[in-house]
Amino acid sequence: MSGHSKWATTKHKKAALDAKRGKLFARLIKNIEVAARTGGGDPEGNPTLYDAIQKAKKNSVPQDNIERARKRGAGEEAGGADWQTINYEGYGPNGVAVLIECLTDNRNRAAGEVRTALTRNGGSLADPGSVSYLFNRKGVVIMPKNDLSEDDVLMAVLDAGAEEVNDLGDNFEIVSEATDLVNVRKALQDAGYDYESADPTFLPSVSVPLDAEGAKKVFRLIDALEDCDDVQNVYANFDVSDEVLEEVSA
Repeated sequence: MSGHSKWATTKHKKAALDAKRGKLFARLIKNIEVAARTGGGDPEGNPTLYDAIQKAKKNSVPQDNIERARKRGAGEEAGGADWQTINYEGYGPNGVAVLIECLTDNRNRAAGEVRTALTRNGGSLADPGSVSYLFNRKGVVIMPKNDLSEDDVLMAVLDAGAEEVNDLGDNFEIVSEATDLVNVRKALQDAGYDYESADPTFLPSVSVPLDAEGAKKVFRLIDALEDCDDVQNVYANFDVSDEVLEEVSA
């Protein structure tokens, strides 16, 4: 999974700098609004909201925007949309399985956007349950290395439920059960370690290795899906080697 994870972290760094910044901001703000509506507007008593706000801050979303989204979600301010979570499943090039998480106030629009992005980029929609069994719900924390060793990190998070620590080059990836995500994040904070993001995510149980040509096609599809306004997250079960990643990046 290291190739996939490296690709994801590199991509998120770039996303904060490129033309999609507006889309990224919108996505992060939606997360805050939904978290506040679901679990209340106090970040101290709502870990999901806390993490959504931290992620927005790390990606330079202005504090005013963050606070307004929190208030809308908590009902302290008018104007919040009726966001619904919908998951779609599909296949991409090379038989890669794709899970698409949408947060939308218009189901028909979301379905149309997702279907169009898939069919235009060598993919297709699949029936519910067709590919979701290939993924496991996990918690993933990404943290900068900051001269720490894998053992340092493991010692800090092992008792909190962490399952593994992976070396991604500049960062460590800490994987746990989704239900242990908050405990792992708190354990890092208690140890005085900074972290980039803490998210519930889907990790594939089986991966499809891709060459450079296949990787380009799959990346193109994922970019098209992420360009859809209603799409929050895209998960796919591909694996790319460091060599392929370098070739595609070049």
